[in-house]
Amino acid sequence: MTAALRVGPGRVLRGEVRVPGDKSIAHRALLLGALADGTSVVRGFTGGADVEATLGVVQALGAMARWKDATVEITGRGLELGRDAPVALDCANSGTTMRLTAGLVAARAGDVTLDGDASLRRRPMERVAAPLRAMGARIDTHEGRPPLRVRGGALEAIEYVLPVASAQVKSAVLLAGLRTAGETRIHEPLPTRDHTERMLAAMGGAVTRTAATVTVRGGVALRPLMLTLPADPSSAAFFAVAASLVPGAELVLRDVGLNPTRTGGLDLLERMGAHIERRTVQEEGGEPRADVVVRAGRLHGIVIAPHEVPGAIDELPVLAIAAALAEGETRLSGAAELRVKESDRLAALAQLRDVGGDVDITDDGFVIRGTGGRPLRGGRIAAGGDHRIAMAFAVAGLGSEGGIEIDDPDCARVSYPGFFEQLVALGAGVEPA
Repeated sequence: MTAALRVGPGRVLRGEVRVPGDKSIAHRALLLGALADGTSVVRGFTGGADVEATLGVVQALGAMARWKDATVEITGRGLELGRDAPVALDCANSGTTMRLTAGLVAARAGDVTLDGDASLRRRPMERVAAPLRAMGARIDTHEGRPPLRVRGGALEAIEYVLPVASAQVKSAVLLAGLRTAGETRIHEPLPTRDHTERMLAAMGGAVTRTAATVTVRGGVALRPLMLTLPADPSSAAFFAVAASLVPGAELVLRDVGLNPTRTGGLDLLERMGAHIERRTVQEEGGEPRADVVVRAGRLHGIVIAPHEVPGAIDELPVLAIAAALAEGETRLSGAAELRVKESDRLAALAQLRDVGGDVDITDDGFVIRGTGGRPLRGGRIAAGGDHRIAMAFAVAGLGSEGGIEIDDPDCARVSYPGFFEQLVALGAGVEPA
């Protein structure tokens, strides 16, 4: 385990960055590849504890998955995946793995237990259990939280209105619907990540989409997937904010995924005054991508409305850092979902006060009064085992006088192995605390 690290100003940030492949797409490529007939090939797979958990799950369910260098080959079992003996599945720290896999196994005859680490055991799971029960699965939770026991079988197609916008719950129901007779239809209150629908369409699934509704017809075989993962936009956001804050900085972020349901963070940063340019836009496997150039600029506060939250949910912690160093006030509301991530991220962001920021935390958001470009004082923060909190405060360290100490830098490996090494390569000051 790496000891605490101090991140502070260093040289001007300049260079090129290729962040890890998109984590959300990687999860879905592994799960849908396991359901396909034939061998899928996913390139740009750079690992991270979350997607490695999903890799282990599909192997335990009977798919053959081989990972070498940055390529994974998954030989699927078709719609018969997982029709074997009862299994126990370790989802580690990954809520995506647990929720999507619950849908995957709900139509499977047998008994499956899904569990994870202490952090995952605190996360709510009734939101995904409820629609799967409505389809006919028997699911037990521990007071609404993991472990989950799923006793699946023949399910019925349903029409379901999501009470809260959630791409994970939507995807779980779609995965269950793939092995259900008839059409399963889901209505969203707000648009959420649509990687599952895009990938299903690319693999020959019978899926239709409108602005607020997704329908999938069960029993349709999926063909194998050939895909190079785009760079994860949520991971790229840390460097985009860093480049925006450090005077004279210019970073080129290579091959960043620009799915319109995932660009909310970049759009908000641009609205704050960041200089962002998108170059060489192209599409592969239904997913748009481009090189993104970010240059330093003078940021100002904005109001982030509830309808903007789903498209930027993972970027909000690092956008809070941008707000802390911007001019004026930034207000966020409608983001209560941040309280049930790997940590209570709103409570964690209150630590901005400990390093010289001015923040009030509300039930579902925050009010941050920026320094107008004046550096933060610096200090020490507790990441709470949350990768996005650790990386967000590392970015804050670049805009501080004395640096910011991160107590648990290893947790960044969940989504971004090598994050701190990348900061060093670009010119940041990183040293043992």
